[in-house]
Amino acid sequence: MEFLDKTPLFLFAIAALTLGLSPYSPEPHIWEKLKMLAAGNLVRPIDIFDLCLHAAPWLALAAKLARMALRGQGG
Repeated sequence: MEFLDKTPLFLFAIAALTLGLSPYSPEPHIWEKLKMLAAGNLVRPIDIFDLCLHAAPWLALAAKLARMALRGQGG
């Protein structure tokens, strides 16, 4: 939790917008993996790892925002 508290919010946002969305063309990679998950096609280990890799920055950003909200901090 100390890591979340000490790291600035903008670093989590930058990570989510770069690693979380890359590659951007033809569609964000995480979106492709989420569609595969919804369709039941996310079965290969490399695809599961790829989903985890691209979802991690978004989860970290969500954890940071939740921690800020619980502590009553602004942006």
